[in-house]
Amino acid sequence: MEETALADAYPPGDEPLAIVGNETGTPRGPGPEVMAAGTLQGDAVVNADGEDLGKIKEIMIDVPSGQVAYAVLSSGGFLGLGDRLYAIPWTALALDVGRKCFVLDVDAERLKNAPGFDKDHWPSMADSTWAKEVHAYYGRRAYWQPADRL
Repeated sequence: MEETALADAYPPGDEPLAIVGNETGTPRGPGPEVMAAGTLQGDAVVNADGEDLGKIKEIMIDVPSGQVAYAVLSSGGFLGLGDRLYAIPWTALALDVGRKCFVLDVDAERLKNAPGFDKDHWPSMADSTWAKEVHAYYGRRAYWQPADRL
């Protein structure tokens, strides 16, 4: 039986996380295709220009569907104080295996203007109106929508 890449197993319209700098061949052990969410927390997030945007604070799972919905990005502040949090659609991120970080294709100023929240006032991430606005801000199809819709 022929081996199929994990990315080929996704139904049409589902977008797996992009992985940059992946080694050729099938990796042995965990990662980068399947990883524990806890190993991604604290990973740096940079933009295409290499500017530091923050760190992954949480990975949010849509429990009924079993899909990763968002990565919560912590940005700004000092020593965890005054950080602003941003829900980033999972498909807006690319995992850069070589640099051991995530890449988000937005400039720092656009991120500052993104819908965000603080650690004491999280939005209801199950609210479809809020979720659609967040996905639209990053130009991504909401993970629960058919592929032909943004």
